[in-house]
Amino acid sequence: MNKSESTIWNECVEIIQKNVNPQSFKTWFEPIKPVKYEDNILTIQVPNKFFYEWIEENYIDLLRLAVQKVMGEKGSLEYQILMDNHRKIGGVNEQKPNDNDEITNPFVIPGIKKIKVESQLNNKYTFENFIEGDCNKLARSAGLEISMKPGITSFNPLFIFGDTGLGKTHLSHAIGNEIITKFPNKQVLYVTTEQFTNQVINAIKSNAINDFMTFYQMIDVLIIDDIQFLANRPKTQEIFFNIFNQLHQNRKQIILTSDRPPKDLQDVEKRLISRFKWGLSADLNSPEYDTRLNILKTKMIQERVNLSEELVEYICHHVKNNVRELEGVLISLVARASLNKTIINLDLIREVVEQFVSTDSKEISVENIKKLVAEHFELPIEKLHGTTRKRQIVIARQLSMYLAKSFTTSSLKSIGSNFGGKDHSTVIYSIKAVQDLMDTDTLFKETVQQLEKKVQLSLTS
Repeated sequence: MNKSESTIWNECVEIIQKNVNPQSFKTWFEPIKPVKYEDNILTIQVPNKFFYEWIEENYIDLLRLAVQKVMGEKGSLEYQILMDNHRKIGGVNEQKPNDNDEITNPFVIPGIKKIKVESQLNNKYTFENFIEGDCNKLARSAGLEISMKPGITSFNPLFIFGDTGLGKTHLSHAIGNEIITKFPNKQVLYVTTEQFTNQVINAIKSNAINDFMTFYQMIDVLIIDDIQFLANRPKTQEIFFNIFNQLHQNRKQIILTSDRPPKDLQDVEKRLISRFKWGLSADLNSPEYDTRLNILKTKMIQERVNLSEELVEYICHHVKNNVRELEGVLISLVARASLNKTIINLDLIREVVEQFVSTDSKEISVENIKKLVAEHFELPIEKLHGTTRKRQIVIARQLSMYLAKSFTTSSLKSIGSNFGGKDHSTVIYSIKAVQDLMDTDTLFKETVQQLEKKVQLSLTS
């Protein structure tokens, strides 16, 4: 009794299944369907051209072994791809496709060679030049963890969000570059949401959506920038949803960036937003003063610029929204000094800073706050730096730290250093002490409110 194509293929599958891991079997062999068996030739149908090339590059020897064991030395296998384009294999003699058979891979050079995807990463963005601070510590730490174990940590997907210019793109590229360094065989791909959407449109127009999706399912680490631009693109969302599911199921790493957290994404399907929340959402905030100092000094080294400590501090006190503004100020300073053949002084810095930063209101500093508090308690400002435990001085010192944290962007470490070199834990304790006292002492709460009004007035006066 002649065997059917299904029986023969199932016997081949039993051999194949013993020689590949479950994940690879599910991805590459479960979708294959036996079509017919005739003249000792088994015809199998594969989903698309890319699928065919991957199978032939990676599993040709295993397929030949299975076919010969089940069908004998003269047994051969024929692929059926799209419009019945095909290629036969079997035994030692391998038949080549005709010139008219359109089975070329749309994503790589045709032929048997290793597929390597161009990552599209900027190799200038690394962890070494991504300055860590309180504003980005969680996201950076998660990125480092991912770079050591992509797809294996619980940070999948990693959803990085924050305003423009805070380093989302830098960090996502740094993760990708670190993974490539540690795992050269990993396929890493960075695309913006706009690029991804345009690719979807082109794939639909050229009737190649299956090839497109199969290509993305081959990626080990997918980085998509500005995912909020998926809004109001239902077809793109549907395709990305399927790609996301396949990658996540196969423990491939997904990294997304956005200008807002998942819960605030507008006009994006709930099922996608739900998946964005599966891993870790890490925000990037405006860099605190100490971080701005470190960033600017690093950029100065890169640009080979020398500025006095006074000038560096002036820039960091006035440019505080994002990293991009800091970079812009420094580049503009270098350009102007070079073109005008002049030195970089305070007047030039003030002129450039005004172009980047709104100067409608003044910035309050820790020193300003200490002065206001000392005047209110009728104390010499030096007393706030000491270690005396006199109640009035202790309260004035703690209140100064509380206001400094509320009205400046200085870090806890920086605030402490302004009070005689206190550490950050002392600042935390002082802030908590003020909050507790406000809850129990009405008169003290009124004092705090009066000082807060004085600080606010100093910002606009």
